[in-house]
Amino acid sequence: MTNHVLLNNVDHKDLRVVTTRAAEYGDNVKGAMTFSWEFRNVQAHYPIFFSKNAETEKFTAVAVFGFEDDENLFLSEADWEASYVPLTIECQPFLIGFQQSTEAGGTDKEPVIHIDMDSPRISDSEGEPVFLPHGGTSEYLDRISSILNTVTEGFEASQLFVEALVEHDLLESFTLDVELNDGSQHRLVGFHTINEDVLSQLDGDALASLNEKGFLQPIYMALASLSNIRTLIDKRNALLG
Repeated sequence: MTNHVLLNNVDHKDLRVVTTRAAEYGDNVKGAMTFSWEFRNVQAHYPIFFSKNAETEKFTAVAVFGFEDDENLFLSEADWEASYVPLTIECQPFLIGFQQSTEAGGTDKEPVIHIDMDSPRISDSEGEPVFLPHGGTSEYLDRISSILNTVTEGFEASQLFVEALVEHDLLESFTLDVELNDGSQHRLVGFHTINEDVLSQLDGDALASLNEKGFLQPIYMALASLSNIRTLIDKRNALLG
């Protein structure tokens, strides 16, 4: 359940947010949405796949943390065991919402910060303060605001990136069958990845167009990230003892 409300320094003057990484705070997730601007950091730790929405048939980039639902192999009892946490995880329990703006006679929508008041990270006694005693924003909230802006801009850019992948037929369905050290079988399904054969056959004009738009680098970052599938397997095997 979620309870998204508009953040303000009156109703939420004493609000604190727990920033510890743990399953009890909702970090035991199989993956998280990411975007092309973030691929450089994400590919250093996690495999990047593309998930297709069954209703809209649009693709979203996903950083994958485990093989099963509610499984994050980077989450230990002590912390998140990677030096980079995807921004869509980092900004929780905050999110960007939009409200009508009537300034200068217009009716534009302006971004505003919302917060999920049902999040287990919400506290009034521990964690990072959201507002200062006299109502100003804390350094923590300033950082979250910057992250939310980056995420919003990143997703807008990623839509164009994914559209280019589809245009050039660069996405193919992907299934991974894994046998662990104890003989158990696991399958990772429902994702797409970059089709290297199609990529290698693109002509110069297509490659030049992708490069001009800044799309070639994230394509190769996504491909490089697949080496982290081995990391997932090794982490899962380590849990077997």
